[in-house]
Amino acid sequence: MTAAPTLTDRLLAGDTRALARAISLVENETDDGARLVGKIYAKTGHAYLIGVTGPPGAGKSTLVDRIIATLRARGQKVAVLCVDPTSPYSGGAILGDRVRMQSHASDDGVYIRSMATRGHLGGLATTTAEAALVLDAAGFDVIIIETVGVGQDEVDIVRTADVSLVVLVPGTGDEVQALKAGIMEIADIFVVNKADREGADRTAASIESMLTLEMFDQGEWKPPVLRTEATSGRGVTELLDMVEAFRAHSGARVGARRRARAEWRLREMLGRRFLQHLEQDVLAPGEFDRTLDRIAGREIDPYTAVTALMAKTAALDHVGIAVEDATAMRALFGHHFGLATGEPEVVGLHRLQFVETGETTLELVEPVSADAPIAKFIAKKGAGLHHICLRVADIDRAMADLTAKGVQFIDAAPRQGAHGSRIAFIHPSSACGLLVEIKQPAGSHEGSDPVRRSLGEGGH
Repeated sequence: MTAAPTLTDRLLAGDTRALARAISLVENETDDGARLVGKIYAKTGHAYLIGVTGPPGAGKSTLVDRIIATLRARGQKVAVLCVDPTSPYSGGAILGDRVRMQSHASDDGVYIRSMATRGHLGGLATTTAEAALVLDAAGFDVIIIETVGVGQDEVDIVRTADVSLVVLVPGTGDEVQALKAGIMEIADIFVVNKADREGADRTAASIESMLTLEMFDQGEWKPPVLRTEATSGRGVTELLDMVEAFRAHSGARVGARRRARAEWRLREMLGRRFLQHLEQDVLAPGEFDRTLDRIAGREIDPYTAVTALMAKTAALDHVGIAVEDATAMRALFGHHFGLATGEPEVVGLHRLQFVETGETTLELVEPVSADAPIAKFIAKKGAGLHHICLRVADIDRAMADLTAKGVQFIDAAPRQGAHGSRIAFIHPSSACGLLVEIKQPAGSHEGSDPVRRSLGEGGH
C-alpha cells in the first residue's frame, strides 16, 4: 500500500492547500514550520524575489497587480506576499492589498497571501523570508513582496529581495522622502508612479539630482528612475525590462547578496531564539521583569543588567579527555574521522591539544610529569572522560552566583587556562560526581562588578 504524500511532498508538487498550510506553519513560528523549512531548503533558490516598497498611497498594490498581469503574459508563475498592518482586534492582516488584486483570483498561476506585521518594524513580517522560501519550493518563478508602506524606515526589504523597487508618487512631498539615506540606499530601481499627475517630472528630477551626488564605481549599477501609471499599465513593461536588466547586471553578485541576506536572517533568528531561551530556560520566573524594574528605578544601568543576564547563560565549550599519549589519540581522530587537532599547549603540568569537530571541541589532556593531576586520575580511573567545560561570559559573576547557591569550587578564584582563557573547576561533590569546568574565553568581559571595573584590574 502506497503511503499518503506528506505535506512536504504536496508542497513540492505545487498543491495550493499544502502551500497555504505550510505558510501558516512558518508564519506562526511552530516547530513543524521549522522542520518543514529544513526539508525544503535545499530545493529553493530558483525564484526571483522582487521587493516593492514606498510610502502609503503611492499605488504599490495597483502597480503590483499590473506587474502580475505582465509576468503572467510572459508565462511566469507569480506569487505575492502582501505585508499589511496588524489588526488591533484579531491580530491578523488588514487585507487592503489583496482587494486590489482580485482580478487574478481564478488564475492557478498566481498565488497571493497577506501577512500581518504583528508589530514587527521595517515594513515586513518576522517570517516573510520563510514564507518566500515556501513559495520558492512550490515552484513559483517570481515572488513579489509588497511592504506595509510605513515610510523611509522600510529597509528590511533590501535584506529579503533580489531587487528592490522604491515607488514614489508626485504631489505629496515624496521627493523629500527620496532624499533620505534609507530610501536612497535600498533602491535598485526608483519608480515614480501616477506619472500623469502634475509634479511627476519634478519628483523624478529630484531623485536624479540626488543620484548625481552619489559615487558609483565603474560598472556599478546606478538606480534608474522610471515613470509608471499603474491604473493604465503604462510603463510597467519597461519597468520589468529594467528588472531583467538589473538581474543580468547583478547575476555575478547575486550569490554575495543572498549570503548577506542569510547572515542577517541568521543573526536575527539567533538573537530572538537566545532571548527566548534566556527568559524560558535560564532565568527564574519573574526575574526578567524584576531586572526591568531595577533599570527603571535607576538601581542598575542597562549595560550592567545585560552583563549580569549573560553571565547566567552557559554553553558547552569542550569535553576533556584524559590520555596517556595524545599522539596516538590525535592519530585516531585524524585517520578515522579526518578531524584536525591543534598544536599542543603546555599549561601547568599538562599538555593540551584540541580536536575541532565543528561543534563541541574535544580537549586531550596529557600529563607532562608523574605529579600532574591527570596522571593521578589515569592511575586511579584509567584514561577516558575527565571533565566537561561550560563557557560563560563572566566567570567572576558566575562563580559568585554559584557559590551563593551552595556550589563548591576546587579553587577559590579563577586561574589561567589555555589560549588566554580564565577557568575554574566545580568540585565533583557539587556536581553529582562529575568534574565541571567553567571557562571565560580570552577577550570576553573581564568581570561585571562595577566597583572593580571603576578601579581597574590592578586596583587595590
